[in-house]
Amino acid sequence: MRDPSLRQATGTADRLLTLIKTGGPETAAALGRALGTTGENARQQLVKLAAEGLVEARAEIRGVGRPAQIWHLTDRGQARFPDAHAELTVALIRHVRDLLGEEALDRLITAREAETRVAYDAALAGAADPEARLQALARQRSAEGYMAEVQPAPDGDGWLLIENHCPICAAATACQGFCRAELAVFRAVLGPGCTVTREDHILAGGRRCSYRVRAEGQSAHTGRTADKPVA
Repeated sequence: MRDPSLRQATGTADRLLTLIKTGGPETAAALGRALGTTGENARQQLVKLAAEGLVEARAEIRGVGRPAQIWHLTDRGQARFPDAHAELTVALIRHVRDLLGEEALDRLITAREAETRVAYDAALAGAADPEARLQALARQRSAEGYMAEVQPAPDGDGWLLIENHCPICAAATACQGFCRAELAVFRAVLGPGCTVTREDHILAGGRRCSYRVRAEGQSAHTGRTADKPVA
């Protein structure tokens, strides 16, 4: 459960919130291990966070035995991770749509998509192979607040680009064209040798957004690019 994002969090409370945000709901014992402390110490901190309305414990069955107490972020806890001036952004989207029409909003999204692609092409310059480009993309997205990471797909078929936070969630909810544009940018900057499909989506009720990335010639079970035969 350790994550580079923890280095940016200060204090045990913030680190706990970041752990739950990036790793998903967990027991106090598991969170304590990730922090390098005891489960009881983590539980005491979680109780304090619960009193502030930032987390809540839910009884869930995990395997055999008694239900476990699993700690989740509340809506208030989720709000600790900024949404990039959400109210203003949503208001502007509404005004563009009402005053100028849907076509004008689509043009704005297309312009943003083109601008983003230029920035990402620059960020990925020098990354030659698909995995290096994907890692560079994740670093760029993390710098923008998406808490992005790359993991081998659990079934061995490619990689997962995981975004644990969406700093434009309110805007994307008001206009899902932003999500379509982002997926198009990922496909463009990773190149024609990669396929990108969305697997989890916050707007569809997911805890995070995730994308499966496969490289041409990649082994379906190893997640590695197959060696080309020697001529």
